[in-house]
Amino acid sequence: MGERTNGLRQRLGFRDGDKGTHSSRTLMLAELEQVLEATPQTADIADYRRAVVSENVLGKRTHTTREHTVRKLKALYGLDPAFPVFRALRWFWQLDIGGRPLLAMLCGHARDPLLRLTADAILVAEVGSSVHPDLIEQVLRERAPGRFSENSERSIARNVLSSWTQSGHLAGHTEKSRARPKPTPGSTAYALFLAYLEGRRAQRLFDSPWGRILDAPEAHLMDLAAAAGRRGWIDHLRAGGVIELRFPNLLSREELELIHEQ
Repeated sequence: MGERTNGLRQRLGFRDGDKGTHSSRTLMLAELEQVLEATPQTADIADYRRAVVSENVLGKRTHTTREHTVRKLKALYGLDPAFPVFRALRWFWQLDIGGRPLLAMLCGHARDPLLRLTADAILVAEVGSSVHPDLIEQVLRERAPGRFSENSERSIARNVLSSWTQSGHLAGHTEKSRARPKPTPGSTAYALFLAYLEGRRAQRLFDSPWGRILDAPEAHLMDLAAAAGRRGWIDHLRAGGVIELRFPNLLSREELELIHEQ
């Protein structure tokens, strides 16, 4: 990616690079639910920090742990309405309760390079097949040779498998097996929005890494997108077999201009 593209991605809320939250944490779905429940839709980073650190809505025992937790949540989700990636997460979070596990995974995928690095190992596995930590460790060694110690590889593998379990892609406590998540209109619209931010349009919105995370046939995703349109969450236009999607509630005019210049 060019320098301008990297800068735009950061402005939109994507995170790239070598570091990732999954070196020490999981998707933290339960913590995210509690924090968003305790803060208004219009909250900013100061409000989220106050909720976690001062009000201790997560029930952490020490101030240090609270500070550490809010830093990890910020790294993984942004917690800043200035980022369209997080702004849209918060928007669909309130609209589609059943879609929250996949919403969290999609945002985590946008903001954690470690989660992206290991995604293929999960998504290519057949439903019902066993998925072991060794698989993730092997992927880390192949795709990032020499970057992690053996202890770090084991920790990342455990965290990654826990996150994909939280999102519904895996099932089981100790022994994990591949499962099928349940996309919803909200999680589908969010996935399409992320693809839109990356410059995809029309049919290509459905054929993207974000659509792949939803793990459903393209025809089903089209039906879910249409359902989101009927609910007024997105603009869904279809003419002559061509689908056009717009996200008027989620982007400013300036952001639209920047995206269209990609």
